[in-house]
Amino acid sequence: MNKYQRIKKNQEFQRVFKKGKSFANRQFIVYVYKTDQPEFRIGLSVSKKIGNAVTRNRIKRYIRQTFLELEDAVLPNADYVIIARNQAAKLDFHETKNSLQHVMKIARVLRKQ
Repeated sequence: MNKYQRIKKNQEFQRVFKKGKSFANRQFIVYVYKTDQPEFRIGLSVSKKIGNAVTRNRIKRYIRQTFLELEDAVLPNADYVIIARNQAAKLDFHETKNSLQHVMKIARVLRKQ
């Protein structure tokens, strides 16, 4: 995942929050905002309430790796903002991947595999 596939600026996050649609489960909230870009972009938000820096960075690594593995299945032309909830700190990689796939199926942004 290259740097062009990341959402970094506050203005871009706010656009996704205000104009996008949200989908959630116990571990994650996913905001989806359709764009006309050729590739999808993701932004991550993991609060300090979730744990120390090691825990927060691990969650972010798991989310980025999940998107790398699902890159062909995720619909392009959209911005995604993923907010981790407290329950996400207890998950290993496979549980994180399954949880994100579940939310993304609800959002209908995964192609059939």
